[in-house]
Amino acid sequence: MRLLHSLARTRASFDDPNLVSHAGLVPVMALAQRASLTDLVAEHVTPGGECGVNAHLKVGCLVAGMAAGADSIDDMDVLRHGAMSTLFGGVRAPSTLGSHLRSYTWGNVTQLEKAGREFLTELAWQAPLLPGAETLAFIDIDSMQKRVYGHHKQGAKFGHTKIQGKSLLVRGLNALAATISTPLSAPVIAATRLRGGNAASARGAASLAVQAVGTARECGCTGTIIVRMDSAYYNAAVIGAVRGHGARFSVTVPMNSSIRAAIAAIGEDAWTAIRYPRAIWDDQLDCWISDAEVAETEYTAFASKKGQAVTARLIVRRVRDLNKKAAAGQDELFPVWRYHAIFTDSPFELVQAEGQHRDHAVVEQVFADVTSGPLAHMPSGVFAANAAWLSIAAMAHNLVRAAGALASLPFAKARGATIRRDLIAVAARTARHGRGHLTLHLPEAWHREQEWLNLWDAAAGRPRQRPDQPRTGQHSDGPRGHPEPRPRARNPGQAVQQASGRTPAPRISSRNSSCRNQARNGLPELAGGSRLRGDLRTRKALDYEPQS
Repeated sequence: MRLLHSLARTRASFDDPNLVSHAGLVPVMALAQRASLTDLVAEHVTPGGECGVNAHLKVGCLVAGMAAGADSIDDMDVLRHGAMSTLFGGVRAPSTLGSHLRSYTWGNVTQLEKAGREFLTELAWQAPLLPGAETLAFIDIDSMQKRVYGHHKQGAKFGHTKIQGKSLLVRGLNALAATISTPLSAPVIAATRLRGGNAASARGAASLAVQAVGTARECGCTGTIIVRMDSAYYNAAVIGAVRGHGARFSVTVPMNSSIRAAIAAIGEDAWTAIRYPRAIWDDQLDCWISDAEVAETEYTAFASKKGQAVTARLIVRRVRDLNKKAAAGQDELFPVWRYHAIFTDSPFELVQAEGQHRDHAVVEQVFADVTSGPLAHMPSGVFAANAAWLSIAAMAHNLVRAAGALASLPFAKARGATIRRDLIAVAARTARHGRGHLTLHLPEAWHREQEWLNLWDAAAGRPRQRPDQPRTGQHSDGPRGHPEPRPRARNPGQAVQQASGRTPAPRISSRNSSCRNQARNGLPELAGGSRLRGDLRTRKALDYEPQS
């Protein structure tokens, strides 16, 4: 690739008032409007002071800026260029947005988190965010130590984190998050909470798990919900909160004397080889030959705590510890194993339950996604402002994820940076014609043209109404005389077809998905063919009964 014109005869000038650099924000913010973003913020968030007014407009600006790739307050200027004022109203200056964030108290942050959870619920009904949620869904809870450099940042303390596999003390703020996913979907952020840098991982995890389970139910996760956590959340309060709200748990167990005794009691004939890196399939034995094996036994945890004892499955994975001196001729006399245990009440069979728990690592991909986007910085020195920034970043992440789900199946699982590059950061020229009509002229032969048009068609449709809302003859924000909206689809994914009038991409099935129902156990294809344990194999998905 080379230039066709000499730079000496080429000029560049920033003087076209009809150009925009992020035309994809039009369908994305239309989707946010359909999901009642501004209405939810106006209803729940009420900051005080002169800078706290018009929260619904300013939070909308912050969400739009983050969706466009802004990772600091100054980057919000991306919303003020060219013809952006022709396409959007209520855009505020970065200094105004920064002052608005600093006006938040911790109570306002809690209000914003509630608005974010309800916003995710609306997005799940407007886009196929969680396919298969009616059968099986996962909630992953984990924390991230976000490094900060300002010496006057409130709450910045030294906390443990892992960098390239090494545990280090890093000065920063600690972000606790819960994500929702299914075997066929990418994770969305259900709940967030910012804590001081030296906060224990499990602090506040019980209440966060309750919020995440409630949000998952509102998003259509009517089947089995499994909450996956690492060993930092192995305590009676967190597990009790999960079980008390109709969900199941799967948590890594730290090694102690009682766990070692339980593992030692497992017989050698109880171990089953599993598919693991560098595993070999033996045709004669008809099984996988690998250095990893799994087994399970019954275990009672927290027996010393009155009324909090939990009896469930202890699933153990053992991996052969390789002899590093074998190349020098020092062979092993007997195999040495490393043990990894999880405590769970999962209804699935041993191998599948263990594999599902290892997929808990998907939450790290969410952290990497938001860190490469809006959470590249904690932009303020005020703790509550940074907590509000974290909540808004979760809203922007979920909005971008919903836009990708409406565009195509590959974009439904693409990284946020990929969606921003291919669908949002697309230049366009605005042109007026007629009375009140506007046309966006985008680049010819854009390599994601069809996906962009899919998103446009879905976002341009009429907003769907929740089943629990009264049906009216017109929309609150639309002109008079609108016909009564069509009834909302019972399946959230059907809203795409109703809104655009176009046939969406084919649904993932056993023929075009790696998640095939090879077990042939009667579960739907969207469950990935997961097989229930023997005594539960004939049962359907667990019915959720709210606590009285």
